[in-house]
Amino acid sequence: MENNLPQNKKALVWLSGGHFINDIYTGVLNPIMPFIAVKIGISMAIATVVLTVSHIFSSLLQPLFGFFADNILRRHFIFWGLLLSSIFIPLSVLSNNVFLLVFFIILGSIGSSFFHPQALGLASRFSKGLDGTKAMAIFLAMGTLGYSLGPIVSSSVTQFLGMNKMPFMSVLGIVWAVLMFKFVPKISNTQDELPKIDFKVAFKRILTNHKLNILNVIAMLKTMVQSSCFILLPFLWKNMGHKPFYIGVALFMFIFAGGVASLLSSSVEKRIGSKNVFYISMISTLPLMFLFIMTYQKYSILSLGIFVIMGFLTMMATPVTMVMAQSILPEYKSIISGFINGFSWGVIAIVMSALGFVAENFGITNVLIAVAIIPAVCSMLVKELFKD
Repeated sequence: MENNLPQNKKALVWLSGGHFINDIYTGVLNPIMPFIAVKIGISMAIATVVLTVSHIFSSLLQPLFGFFADNILRRHFIFWGLLLSSIFIPLSVLSNNVFLLVFFIILGSIGSSFFHPQALGLASRFSKGLDGTKAMAIFLAMGTLGYSLGPIVSSSVTQFLGMNKMPFMSVLGIVWAVLMFKFVPKISNTQDELPKIDFKVAFKRILTNHKLNILNVIAMLKTMVQSSCFILLPFLWKNMGHKPFYIGVALFMFIFAGGVASLLSSSVEKRIGSKNVFYISMISTLPLMFLFIMTYQKYSILSLGIFVIMGFLTMMATPVTMVMAQSILPEYKSIISGFINGFSWGVIAIVMSALGFVAENFGITNVLIAVAIIPAVCSMLVKELFKD
């Protein structure tokens, strides 16, 4: 099965499509959260906590589900994950109080935690015989492009049709989940050929691996920049009087640029080397953030262009990080995927829950500058990563 290249390519197409659709739902809440907050009567700080709950449940649990995915080797998680995401995230906007909102968001976000580790592990498995870095770059880019489309879809529906029409978005995810069930090849027949993974041994080896720890930190730092922009800037733009569609387009362009960067990262890496990709991705955010803050009030078009470039450079190292991490301990592909693609988001989400209160008291732009300084300073970790 794994050496059947046509079948592997088809499987990658269906998995990449599922990643694209799942991450549409992951990105729908950010641009419209300021308007949901007004609807149910909560502050920016509380709304930030609600959004971080989404990131915590969609990300922090991924290593655990990755462990089960590596052991079970059946396709259940990708189907049920996409179904939960597609049903409950759109349904959450109908909530009339913060408790119901959080309940629906938790259910939808757990779906994303189900989907990602197994989908990443399967994408790596079906890349056998292909260009692994390129295949992973395409798979990750499809998720990033879906994440970028989520804001523009939700903001368009909110502004032009009304927020109550959001649940109709569920149809796409339900249909694709059914199609994946039919077309993604079963892999349970290989289960007996692979050794069982011991939970304690696996997590101990991963958590004590020096290079994996560095890659996890790098992933967290880049995630912190991305999450800060995605969660805090919609409130800044709403306070300036911008409509939902403008906010959605801005976030779409930011993440879309990141998706393009993910697609190009393999070619860029071959030309300038992995080390330089990491350096550029981590250091460039600081001057770009300064330029954005200097221009966003008087030169909105220029600031938007700077914002898009920041998205491109911030996410350029994402596929490189993932492939390098999976190559260190390849027997734990799904678990490592859960750490790099999920756990980092969950940890940063916990930090973001506090940053919402800090931003409310000290200003959004001051928080964004502080956030941009950290990865630039920590870029020295890259030297440690490549010292061998």
